[in-house]
Amino acid sequence: MRLSTAEFTQNAISSILQQQSQLNHTQEQLSTGRNIVTPADNPPGAAQALQLQSAIDTNSQWIKNGNAATADLNLEQSALNQVKNVLQRVRTLVIEANNGSQNNQSRAGIASEVSQSLKEVLGFANTRDSSGNYIFSGSQVHTSPFSQNASGGFSYAGDSLQRYIQIGSSRQVASNDPGSAVFMQIPAGNGTFTATAASTNTGTGIIDPGSVINPSAYTGDTYQIKFTSANTFTVTDTTTNTIVLNNQTYQSGANISFSGIQTHISGAPAAGDTFSIAPSGQQSIFQTLQNIVTTLNTPANGTVSLTALHNQVNQELSSLDQGLNNVINVQASVGSRLEAINSQQALQQDWGLQLQTAQSKIQNLDYAKAISLFQQQLTALKAAEQTYTKVQGLSLFNYL
Repeated sequence: MRLSTAEFTQNAISSILQQQSQLNHTQEQLSTGRNIVTPADNPPGAAQALQLQSAIDTNSQWIKNGNAATADLNLEQSALNQVKNVLQRVRTLVIEANNGSQNNQSRAGIASEVSQSLKEVLGFANTRDSSGNYIFSGSQVHTSPFSQNASGGFSYAGDSLQRYIQIGSSRQVASNDPGSAVFMQIPAGNGTFTATAASTNTGTGIIDPGSVINPSAYTGDTYQIKFTSANTFTVTDTTTNTIVLNNQTYQSGANISFSGIQTHISGAPAAGDTFSIAPSGQQSIFQTLQNIVTTLNTPANGTVSLTALHNQVNQELSSLDQGLNNVINVQASVGSRLEAINSQQALQQDWGLQLQTAQSKIQNLDYAKAISLFQQQLTALKAAEQTYTKVQGLSLFNYL
């Protein structure tokens, strides 16, 4: 068998080129820090690393979603806290205004302060985030949710939807609360029923907002308490037109209980005076504040008009408490969601670390091993090049 000089040369060059290619590949591994530079290096490992990267990207997005929801809820929590503080201040003012030592002028002064508080609450209810989106508009984030019309009423232009954001593979969280649920849909009175005095009353009877003491006996009907004399009264279920309590002896401040309801009347009602118990309707926080302003601005001259004012203030104070309680309940809900996000993000961060560790084991380079291989390949290449150089110069003429 004979080997030509050309064939020998070609084989030597091919071997050198192959070693250079291997050396370049190892050098690329060292420069990138990756064991898998191209899918051809390890097809199964490359596919698995790609799947892990997809999972890492998804996990990172969930963490970003959680951060965005946290920012939204923190802003809402701040706005609600401001509203709560204003309402608590108004409550103090209303109790002060309902004191018998106040006069028309001092009540008007308190009404002016409550009017400013109403504007503050409207401002907080129309809070916008850093992107200019209204936080209490439901899904209508570009629409200002609350406004007061020319007649003094209040309207809501948003919707009742909550925006949910994914913070985990199987977990979503509401990143907002619609203003309708926070400020508008507030039960009046004590939350179950309203106790009101007739505007035609001539005595000085003041009715307490009352409460439900036996839910199973409460029917939700409307009732009328009518004084048949200054010392006796009758309670009638006006829904069924039946007498519930007949010819009862009246004692100022004594409890009046019927159909699961308990209330009391203080003062000196006159014969013919009536008081009604009716299921609560809904009244916005804004309307409650406006009603307080209107009531305190209404002059009360004489015992009858002063009694009517106290009855109205008591009713609005009870509605104010319902609004305040609702704001506090929404705050509690926001707080629980923030805690849920914190808990979920801790899980996502742990899971992300596990994914990155698994991916690192597959595609990250063992530098010690790679450097050793690089040195071996570099030595082999140099030896091959030197050998080729010496062998290439050999010729039969060298021996002649």
